[in-house]
Amino acid sequence: MEAGESIALRKSRAAKGRRWDSPIAGYIAISPWLIGFLALTLYPMVQSLYYSFTDFSLLEAPGWVGLRNYERIATDEKFYHAVKVTFMYVIGSVPLRLVAALFVAVLLAKNVKGMSAYRTMIYFPSLIGGSIAVSLLWKNIFGKEGYINHLLGYFGIEGTGYVSNPDTALGTLVLLVVWQFGSAMVIFLAGLKQISGDLYEAASVDGAGKTRQFFNITLPMLTPTIYFNLVMGIISAFQMFTPALIITNGGPMDSTYVYALYLYDRAFGQLQMGYASGLAWIMLLIIVAFTSVIFLSSKYWVFYETEGGRRR
Repeated sequence: MEAGESIALRKSRAAKGRRWDSPIAGYIAISPWLIGFLALTLYPMVQSLYYSFTDFSLLEAPGWVGLRNYERIATDEKFYHAVKVTFMYVIGSVPLRLVAALFVAVLLAKNVKGMSAYRTMIYFPSLIGGSIAVSLLWKNIFGKEGYINHLLGYFGIEGTGYVSNPDTALGTLVLLVVWQFGSAMVIFLAGLKQISGDLYEAASVDGAGKTRQFFNITLPMLTPTIYFNLVMGIISAFQMFTPALIITNGGPMDSTYVYALYLYDRAFGQLQMGYASGLAWIMLLIIVAFTSVIFLSSKYWVFYETEGGRRR
């Protein structure tokens, strides 16, 4: 019996050794992703880096101009305006979206009959994302003859065209992304499910109320989830394009002229593909700078349960 087990054990080890000695099967398994990454991500990135040092109009062959595109960007007033509008959008939308997602996630984490249906309904706006149809719907809601003004009319209040008013146009875009908080909410729900109920029971025994439990237990335990949602939210906010194009088309008075729209105008409106490639790489560096700051600061405010509550 022992001899048979020994032979079977040796055969199992030999089979494992053969599997690891030949990684071809592994490469075949990941080949669809690898081909897609090389052809659709890495190659276009390298190509755009090259184009950023050229004068390329899509109609003629690119000509090398060195750093001239970046020098022009540095003196372009529209570039700085687009950066300013984008920063305002990011600062306004990301925190509000996180707060809304966390608030709703806490409510939906309760064990109530029919909660699955409520979660599905609340998550639905995120499924349709930043589509053209949603942007057109949002434009009809906040337009001069939109649903909001029709509702205000019943109370004798004359509304305004929120998407055509430079003071409120950017706010309508912020409301749109806050309304689509479903993906962040689902991640918060997963994080809430990982918090042990024993912590809340111990806190209740010590006399801690719901508010104190939330700030002393829920928030510290959710900091890894907040960290993830914050990084993903910032990356997504910097790349916002479709709502700004469809709802306001960058106006009025360029109040919603975000960076991605400025890049699009340069690339396909003025056929300055080399210039637009330089803008794309500057945007990449801006996103990397923001995420790096968050990453470096995370050791002061992100906590992990496996580390005994210590800072990361």
